[in-house]
Amino acid sequence: WPAQGKFLTLSPHSARSQNMQNENGDNVDLYIPRKCSWTNRLIRAKDHGSVQINVANVDPVTGLYTGETSAYALSGYVRDKSEGDMALTALVEANDKKAAASQE
Repeated sequence: WPAQGKFLTLSPHSARSQNMQNENGDNVDLYIPRKCSWTNRLIRAKDHGSVQINVANVDPVTGLYTGETSAYALSGYVRDKSEGDMALTALVEANDKKAAASQE
């Protein structure tokens, strides 16, 4: 502990209120929390039941893979309630309808 009469001073830069960015403005934080695509809950670092599934985007005319994917994150809570399959199916169908509407 500091001697009597002396106080510890904290730098204003020691607070984690700002995002860590490099010179190019890229985010370089060690941990960026994800949100569940179905419930919009934050997925904590200790949620070991959560998954992230990348689903291939397919051209609606040719039926071929376009080279892009859509990422869906499902929390352990959704999977524990046995709703993961239903949630993923609904999310993919909603994305397909949105993509079809934007093509028209």
